[in-house]
Amino acid sequence: MPVLAGKELRIVGFLCNWCSYGGADTAGVGRFTQPTDLRIIRVPCSGRIDPLFIVKALLGGADGVLVSGCHPRDCHYASGNFYARRRLEVLKGMLPILGIEPGRFEYTWVSASEGQRWQHVVTTFTNQIHALGPTPVKDVLGACQGLPSLKGGDRAVA
Repeated sequence: MPVLAGKELRIVGFLCNWCSYGGADTAGVGRFTQPTDLRIIRVPCSGRIDPLFIVKALLGGADGVLVSGCHPRDCHYASGNFYARRRLEVLKGMLPILGIEPGRFEYTWVSASEGQRWQHVVTTFTNQIHALGPTPVKDVLGACQGLPSLKGGDRAVA
């Protein structure tokens, strides 16, 4: 059942297999109440997440994207979350250039034993996305579907 007034939005979550996915599992085992808007994609390490995955999700109609990995210095691959932090900070700075509100993307660190922290993180982020509302990218993409294709436009010019 959706938590917030029956309006469920699409939020994509990229979760590290070793820590954050375990934290989400711990929250589930502990029966902590969580919003149901988040769709989880389990990845081996937050350092494996290409920023283009996030951009593609946001331009594809996701209302928000959350990335969560191991705490710094607790990464199972030693430095994956340091790579992730560097890339994701750069991406955060570029989102306004792409016309995407920066509040639609967040990254955080949650360990496998932090079920309550996971509940807090996902609830806070979901509330933030609900405050922003549905992404306007869907409207822009829908309006573009009525436009003639580039191939047809080329023939009209020739």
